[in-house]
Amino acid sequence: MDLSQEDSLRLNVLLHQDIEAIRIDESKMIVYGLSPMGEAKVQLNPNCRDEQYIKQIKEVISAHVLGSPGGYPIYLRRWTRMGQARDESLDRLLKLGEPEAVVAVVHAKGLTDELARRAWWAMPSSVNARCMLDKQSVAEGKMGPELASFLLEFLPFEEEPRDIVESVRLVLKPGLIDDEAVKTLWARGSRKNVFLVGFLHTIPDALPEQVPAHRQYAEYQKILQPLAEQGNAMAKQLLRLLSQAGQAYVKTVSNIIRKPSNQDVVVALLEAIEKYFEPVRLAEPVSTDMAELSSQAAQLCAGDHPEIRSILQQLPEAEDLLHAMLSLALVGVHVVNPIFALTDSMGTVMRRKLEPVSKPMLAQLDILAGKK
Repeated sequence: MDLSQEDSLRLNVLLHQDIEAIRIDESKMIVYGLSPMGEAKVQLNPNCRDEQYIKQIKEVISAHVLGSPGGYPIYLRRWTRMGQARDESLDRLLKLGEPEAVVAVVHAKGLTDELARRAWWAMPSSVNARCMLDKQSVAEGKMGPELASFLLEFLPFEEEPRDIVESVRLVLKPGLIDDEAVKTLWARGSRKNVFLVGFLHTIPDALPEQVPAHRQYAEYQKILQPLAEQGNAMAKQLLRLLSQAGQAYVKTVSNIIRKPSNQDVVVALLEAIEKYFEPVRLAEPVSTDMAELSSQAAQLCAGDHPEIRSILQQLPEAEDLLHAMLSLALVGVHVVNPIFALTDSMGTVMRRKLEPVSKPMLAQLDILAGKK
């Protein structure tokens, strides 16, 4: 059965305009088109079942855009969600009225700020906003602040901790939100520490927390600073940890690890820790056991690594700090895999099962904070 004569005429008029994107509201039976002149719409008048009529509409649109009525190949869903859509076809995909084609565009490596604007009009969602904002071209373009604003407003409705971490991580990119919004976001972390994990991922050295530097920072800086300037990564990281910013980081990590809400928060936190200590990760972890990792760090301290030796020769009293730093550098998601493989618990029960990991970590963090 063909389209009604009225719909066929109006749809063809729409398609022959300078269309940038098409969106189909199947519940209201409306086809929307975006052009440089604004938004146009075609109210459909089906002459058969709505689902069958929408299929015909999509075939007409696809025949005009792609030269084939086959439409977007849904079986390519996984492939395109991995960012494999061809860059030269992205603008055409947005004209098909297919949600999955929009998803292919937002995941594409060649996504531009302009294509992000069209994709956002076609399918605004928190998932798409995060995916687009993760691309530098979009974060630094005109769409960056708009997507960040949406994610901020949508945060109270996010249910998955991983999504919250990702949203916070992305909106904290430079230039997207103002200082007041950053402070408000940080304040939410006092009630729901999953928000703080996003800060650790994006701005670990610029947390809004006001914490004094380590009590020995000024003394140690005199020796460590010249070494750091000579390229000593150990001295540089140790200075980083003992500074005001580093002590804020240590305090924040300690607060989160004492009371994570579920496994996703723990994993995201450990990923942030891995990234932070990556410059001083001298070897691959030999075990998932925290005691064995501590022993491995002790061996590194006692070894002949030139950067460690140069610090200890001038500052032997810093050995505990170096050991704590190197121990945490060996920590990662792998230390909780044996625990999480056996339980899907959350809250208090999960935290109790995590103690073989969390207690040693807190002990090392206390050393870095000067509490031991």
